[in-house]
Formats: sequence, C-alpha cells, structure tokens
Amino acid sequence: MDLRPSAEHDLIRQTVREFAERRLRPLAKQIDETHHWPAELAGEMGDLGLMGMNFPTELGGAGADMVSYCIAIEELSRVCASTGVICSVNNSLSGWPLATYGNADQHERYLRPMLAGKKLGAYGLTEPNAGSDVVSMQTTATKSGKGWTLNGQKLFITNAGLAETYVVFAQTDKTAAHKGQTAFLLEKGMSGFGIGKPEDKLGIRGAPCCPLFFENVEVPAENVLGPVGDGFKVAMKTLDGGRLGIASQALGIAVGAYEASLAYAQERKQFGKPIGSNQAIQWKLADMATRIEASRLLIHKAAQLKDLKAPYSKEAAMAKVFASETAMWAATEAVQIHGGNGYTKDYPVERAFRDAKITEIYEGTSEIQRMVIANNLLKGV
Repeated sequence: MDLRPSAEHDLIRQTVREFAERRLRPLAKQIDETHHWPAELAGEMGDLGLMGMNFPTELGGAGADMVSYCIAIEELSRVCASTGVICSVNNSLSGWPLATYGNADQHERYLRPMLAGKKLGAYGLTEPNAGSDVVSMQTTATKSGKGWTLNGQKLFITNAGLAETYVVFAQTDKTAAHKGQTAFLLEKGMSGFGIGKPEDKLGIRGAPCCPLFFENVEVPAENVLGPVGDGFKVAMKTLDGGRLGIASQALGIAVGAYEASLAYAQERKQFGKPIGSNQAIQWKLADMATRIEASRLLIHKAAQLKDLKAPYSKEAAMAKVFASETAMWAATEAVQIHGGNGYTKDYPVERAFRDAKITEIYEGTSEIQRMVIANNLLKGV
C-alpha cells in the first residue's frame, strides 16, 4: 500500500485550501457567532465537486477516490469545522447509502441534486433513547395503503433544516429487533414531518443540529432505501465511511490549531525572545506535528482499503478514535501555547477547542470505536 500522495491528491489539497482561505476564512468567525451557514456555499462547493467527491461521474459525482475526499474534508475543517461536517454528512452519511442502496429513480430524484450542491442531505438515526444503542430504536414505520406511515422522532441530526433529503431509519418489525429496521427517504415539507429548534451547541455552531418529528408521515413505497429489514446493515455500513469523514474533520481541526500555534510561537515574544525558542513550546509543537501525521496515515490507509473494497471497519474506527482524540488534545495544547490570548475569541484556537470535542462523540463515541476495534481483534474468541 502506497501512502504517498499522488499529484492529483496534491492538486486537490491545493484547490480546496485555496477555496477555504478565500471563501471560508473571512466567514468562519461569523458562522460560529451567528450559528448561520451561508447556503450559497453549497452551490460553490458543488461546482468544485466537493459535495460528491468519491461518487461515479455517471451519477453526477466527481469520480475521485476516498483519499481525495478525506483530503477535502481535512482542508475545509482546517479553516471552518462547521463547513467540514456539512460537506461530510452530504457525502458520507446521506450520499453514500443513496448511491449504494438506491435505485435509478432515487439517484435521479435525490442523489444528483445533492452531489451538485443544489440540495443537501441529512441522516436520521440517533434518537433520545437510542444513541450508541441503535437496536433500541423507537421510530416505527407501518404498512399503509401504497406505502408506509412513520411515527417517532430523531435527535441531533446534522444538516437538519438546511437539508432537503433525509435518510431516516425506522423499526418496521418490532419482533425482529435490528433485523426489523428499514431505511427510508424523506423530503423536507412532507405532511407530518417536523424539524425542531436547532441545538445551542458548544462547537461547530454553524452546522445546524435539530430534532426531527414524525407524526403519521406518509412515505410512498418507492422511497424505501434498500430492502425492507436491511436498515441496520445500511446504517452500520454507512457509519464506517462516515467515520472517515469525521476523522478527517478532526484532523483538519488539529492542523488548524497546530498551524496557528506554530505561527504564534514565532511571533509572540517573552523575555526578549520568541516563545518558540523555549523547549516546552518546541516539544508541544513536535508532538502536535507527530500526532497529526500519524492521524493522516491512519485515515488514508482506511480510505485506500475502502477504495479497494477490502474490509476497513477496524481501520476506520482506529482512524476516527485517534484523530478525534488528537484534535481535542492538539486544540487544548494550542490554547495553552497562546496563553491568555488563546482563551479569547480573537484567536481561532478558542473555536478549535470548542469544535474538537464533538469529534470524540458523534459517528460513534471513542468508547464505541474501541469496541469496534476490539470486536475485530477478538473475532472467534
């Protein structure tokens, strides 16, 4: 396995970094403070191919590999973590299951507009009493007329409100536990489909996160995604890829915090010399750079395995837990390097500190990642 970046990968990094610096850098602080993400950015990112990175061109995607996608999410998140996760959800959590389990009609109606950035997608799995424990899902779908009737609610749904298309999971056979779950495609505006007030979050405040409510929502039979009863399989397979997106988001947050710290250590003077001349600061920067590089290698290895259609669940979990914990640690060290300035909103490391924490929680907590890794290591035991 060759983990060296190709010329194409370098070009993608350069292109996305230029976009992030030109369009996101001037807006990042405002996006955080106002809890508002400018919707026109979706179209601009769609024009660059960022909303459908590793999807076939015949489906309207950019035709890039998974490593390219991870690079793109890293570079967006390096400047604005809210933009990184909005793009990641559209690609990994809603786009991937649609492309993989959807039919030609569903691709045309829902996937193409998402990959072009004309519409956004969201993924509805988590519930008030079913977070890590997906088997305890309470949202139900019962056969009715020409389709299904959904009732229940979802919680912490990223892109809710902004999104037009929702991949929603419901229990279609309560007696079959996880084997009785099914995925559905819902559209914003369907009768009985409500979107609640956005959560007032610690970080990634520009990415809306809302509850969803379903009260006798009539979903036509043609909006079932994949086979009835395969919802758990669809959800788990989707999360493997989603973890690479969040790992890349975490990596981007860590890189942004590191780069800001490296610059600050050379500019800030105490006792007549730059603070970067102090070994205590040098060691922090050295450790940050090392953990960032290790995170990137783990992510790109898992991404290559996915491209090869090889098993990658363990590697994705390793990448996600290591990169997310690196992001939280690096952001904490970045605030420390900046001293009192790092505790103010005048410097981006304060935002990085708040943004990093969620990467240890969503797409499976660090504890769940370790369970996934251990289960893979102990197969047959």
